[in-house]
Amino acid sequence: MITTRRIGRKIVIINQAANYLTVGFANAFSQCFDKVALITGSVHVQGEELNSDIEVCLINRWYERPAYKKVLSFTLALSWIWILLLTRYRKYEVFFVSVPPMGYLLNLVLPHLFSMVIWDVYPDTLRITDMKETHPVYRLWVTLNRCSFRKAWRIFTISEALAENLAQYVERRRLIVQPIWSIFQENSRIPAEANPFVHKHGLKGRFVVQYSGNIGVTHNVEVLIDVAERLLGKERILFQIIGRGPRLPKIEQLIRERNLVNVQMLPFQSDELFPYSLSAAHLGVVSLHESVSRGSVPSKAYNLMSFGIPGLYIAGVDSELARYAREYEHAGCFAAKDIDGIAEFICELANNELLYRAMQIHAENASKHFRRGNADRFVDSYLAPKKVDQ
Repeated sequence: MITTRRIGRKIVIINQAANYLTVGFANAFSQCFDKVALITGSVHVQGEELNSDIEVCLINRWYERPAYKKVLSFTLALSWIWILLLTRYRKYEVFFVSVPPMGYLLNLVLPHLFSMVIWDVYPDTLRITDMKETHPVYRLWVTLNRCSFRKAWRIFTISEALAENLAQYVERRRLIVQPIWSIFQENSRIPAEANPFVHKHGLKGRFVVQYSGNIGVTHNVEVLIDVAERLLGKERILFQIIGRGPRLPKIEQLIRERNLVNVQMLPFQSDELFPYSLSAAHLGVVSLHESVSRGSVPSKAYNLMSFGIPGLYIAGVDSELARYAREYEHAGCFAAKDIDGIAEFICELANNELLYRAMQIHAENASKHFRRGNADRFVDSYLAPKKVDQ
């Protein structure tokens, strides 16, 4: 349980693209720190509002694409963060979250008490670009990681699989594993008959296999196209792909070329519509390229659990998603090449009501491990006395 006693300390949280998780971190720290600041390019509020006593220092926004703009935004943000930590926030402790991905390396050139949350492991994620481990950039980042993590005050990660992966850079005993949480804190799924999204998009009576989120090179959405082609004759099953990203044109091209009338493409939904679109899913797809699935856990997995929606995970057998599927029995996890296995799993869930209902219950039970209280547990672990051997 987080303490509410003021402890005479100041902390600045850094995330160039702050979302509900960063808001949760900031609010949790504000319960016990005298001063909490947030350096960010934008604050995306989804549910929980940022406490009014938290100081927000705006820097440049993060851009997803094109690639050159993304790199420029990271570089500019890194410069801003470095200057701000040397000046306005020189006496603050630092809690780094996520973006820019190399931001935590600033602790190598700054004197602050510096901690970080790692949920995308770099340079490992760069393998998706075919960068080899022998590449000079990859090797340099590996060396910097080891130096940075050795100097860090606290290093958090969100799953055992990620901790095992990070152990190549830092002693495993120094890593604190603390799961994150869903946007939704209870099962507020909207019934189909009361869901305008279902009526608008003609989903009544269909078994909806839904992918919703970014469509990038790591998300491997192309696999879903192959599965849809395999199940083209199953008229009740509809594949729905909602989102945006650099691979979107390729996905649309594949659908046209293969004449997949069982795939429905929709644009990224607004925050207001998101609960309705999510509620329309019977099976939620979480997909990661196997080369990076050991180093990441998409937050959409937790949102699906919170609505009691069974999951179709497409990821490696050593990923955290695979461990979730085994432990909570709410999802099936398959290798991308196992198109037959994925198709069989979808058909079985679509046709076996008892099995489907059991997996719904398992999903909802799993969601209890990923609630907002986990933000307070991050702070409790941050404030706990450091062990002698850490």
